[in-house]
Amino acid sequence: MPHRHLNYTRPGATRLPHPPRGFTPTRRANVLGHGREFFTQAATALMAWELHHRAGLRVHPTTPHAEEGAEVLLTLGIGPLAIPAPCRVVYTIDEPRRQGYAYGTLDGHPEQGEELFCLHHLPDDRVVLTITAFSRPTLWWSRLGAPVSRLVQKSITERYLRVLEG
Repeated sequence: MPHRHLNYTRPGATRLPHPPRGFTPTRRANVLGHGREFFTQAATALMAWELHHRAGLRVHPTTPHAEEGAEVLLTLGIGPLAIPAPCRVVYTIDEPRRQGYAYGTLDGHPEQGEELFCLHHLPDDRVVLTITAFSRPTLWWSRLGAPVSRLVQKSITERYLRVLEG
């Protein structure tokens, strides 16, 4: 994958309580299962790009596991209608009860923004996937089709929230 630049100016902003001005926020969560073993298995799958693969995207990462600086080319659709979505991991979370990563959009992505995928192993033993994001259309056709783009994003987010369920 050729070297590309982030197409937004606030890498790491999914750590903040509010998105940058001008971006649409998303925050969704789902209980996937229970227990330490389930958390470990789900975290392994998440960090190996399985969330995206199982959600139906084609996944072309520069590393086998999500790590800071790794890039991934995600594609949705087939043939000439496939939409490329290049991203770079801007930070990771590696804690005993939290695992995940955030990636930011690169030049050529139809959107600008960042998305955080974080698994939490809660004290009551539930394992929850939280997705926190902010985005806005960036390419002419994604701006023109913004309502459709939002529906596609919402649909993919809902798939992400379900594909690792136990």
